[in-house]
Amino acid sequence: MARRWSEGHSTSILCVGVSSGPEGILASGSESGEVTVWSHEGTIIGRLTLPGEEDSTSVVFSPAAPGQMYVSHGDAVSVLDPRNLKGPVEEFQGAGEEEINALALNDMGSVLAVADDSGAVRVLELPGGKVCRTLRRHTNICSSVAFRPHRPNNLVSAGLDMQVMLWGLQKTRPLWTLDLQDVAEEEDNHQQRPGQLFNPPLVHCVSVASCGNILGCAAEDGRVHLMRIGSGSKLDQQGAVKAHSQGASQAHFVSFLSHPHWLVTGGNDGQVALWDLSKHPVVTPEAKAITRVTAAPRRKCKSKAKRKEQCQDKATKVETEKEEVEEEEEVAASAEEVTEEKSGPKLSISHGDKVNWLCPAVLKGEASVVVADQSSCLTVYPLSPL
Repeated sequence: MARRWSEGHSTSILCVGVSSGPEGILASGSESGEVTVWSHEGTIIGRLTLPGEEDSTSVVFSPAAPGQMYVSHGDAVSVLDPRNLKGPVEEFQGAGEEEINALALNDMGSVLAVADDSGAVRVLELPGGKVCRTLRRHTNICSSVAFRPHRPNNLVSAGLDMQVMLWGLQKTRPLWTLDLQDVAEEEDNHQQRPGQLFNPPLVHCVSVASCGNILGCAAEDGRVHLMRIGSGSKLDQQGAVKAHSQGASQAHFVSFLSHPHWLVTGGNDGQVALWDLSKHPVVTPEAKAITRVTAAPRRKCKSKAKRKEQCQDKATKVETEKEEVEEEEEVAASAEEVTEEKSGPKLSISHGDKVNWLCPAVLKGEASVVVADQSSCLTVYPLSPL
């Protein structure tokens, strides 16, 4: 079932991107500055080694200009034409303060976000690459950035300081910050399990669903941490899915399946998994509310009841209320438990090697995921056996 795309690189592939156009062009970047452009059938369209030969760490296609893609290498970003890979069309030297880890473009292709080892996120205006904002709140490496779809001025950043932040680009301070270490400690205190992973939740990858309201963060604790953004861009709810037995390196929402809450993840355990999060309490909070109402229905009005029954009700009122509260708490706890433990992935692939990058793509009309690992080859798996 898996297809292997080879001979595009001589070094370990670090990143993959796919164009939004119907032609389905892919690009991959590897160590030593190698960049390769592929057709959706896996044919090599072009190859290039970037100046300086520093690792190609992130590649994104412009949604506005099909003939433009951006590749980060060292502290620079090169603008390339994927149809004609002869050399950079433009270079943004010093786009990052230190080595760049991730790039993100907004829906309009008018703003490029650059996350680097210093923890800073720089915001560049396009075209031209002028730095219009520098966002400094991360206290360690900023590993990943993503724009919210339909909200071109809302940016999410995450890093090895275990912080997830939502930014409004008009300001240089975040709208909110979530410390995943606090969340993890709270969870571990409540429910310690044998063999549970206690690695800190360093965030390696952040993704936003196409609806724009659900975030997923792949973290070193093996979990994918989920957040729901409510009205006024406030953090409404958060939770997690125990996705991998070792660190989760990649999490990407898949925009082309039956609903926007399919998520594909990859980890250091060599597993690639596809999750349906549509019923997760973070994604659908009303599901939990319905469960609670069903478990502890309200009693009908007592106005028609006999005086004797009213007296009995008064005598047992405190006890009944206590039981209802306890039952609601049990239902809520079990709902969380079911989400994490029992509802496994819809598709699980034993890839066998640590996952460097995942890229969901429609290739030759088939829903697929492209996997980059420690090798110089790409592996393509179909997502069809759901």
